[in-house]
Amino acid sequence: MSEPIVIWGASGHAAVVADAIRCRGKYDIEGFLDDVAIERAGEVFEGGRVLGAAAVLPGLRARGVRHMVVAFGNCRARLACAEKAAVLGFDFPVIIHPSAIVAPDAQVGDGTVVMAGVVINADARIGRHCIINTCASVDHHNVLEDGVHVAPGARLAGRVSVGAASWIGIGTVIIDKIQIGCGALIGAGSLVLKDIGDYSVAWGHPAQVIRPTPDIRPAEASHE
Repeated sequence: MSEPIVIWGASGHAAVVADAIRCRGKYDIEGFLDDVAIERAGEVFEGGRVLGAAAVLPGLRARGVRHMVVAFGNCRARLACAEKAAVLGFDFPVIIHPSAIVAPDAQVGDGTVVMAGVVINADARIGRHCIINTCASVDHHNVLEDGVHVAPGARLAGRVSVGAASWIGIGTVIIDKIQIGCGALIGAGSLVLKDIGDYSVAWGHPAQVIRPTPDIRPAEASHE
């Protein structure tokens, strides 16, 4: 019998996560949370309902819902919300779309979602609450720390490391052995040929650091 799972998030990314969950058939989606637009409580969304904001979590846990996936793009906020839910006793299964290819010796952390068409190659290490998005590839011996988002179509060559809560933009290409720091943001379509430091925004061909990352606090998480 399928177990209930709640999705924290109720916009585009949450819809894709819901699709991956349903494709596997292991969990029944109890509903979605949205504490950005709290007026959406009760709204029908992606075949389920918006249950409310974070305030409903203790009641869900008391009813026996113990599984959760945090499904929005803001990396630091995603980690912060997962910590709050963990204190209440929720656990975080790995969600892997059935069309993804994951090497048997790759490690994927709790709460990470692996979308359709993804390839994760030999001995890759992916942390908790990461997003490996549609048709991205993470090659051999990569190390991705907690909360990383690899956007659709990004390509990470072998032995790349990415620090916690960094965002690798859509279509980005990173050559082998590159190190990306914590909290970095790599702009869409970039070609990364050298290391990028912590809390840096980088973009271009080749990618260059253009400014520090903005101070996005967890409370400012967007729907996406």
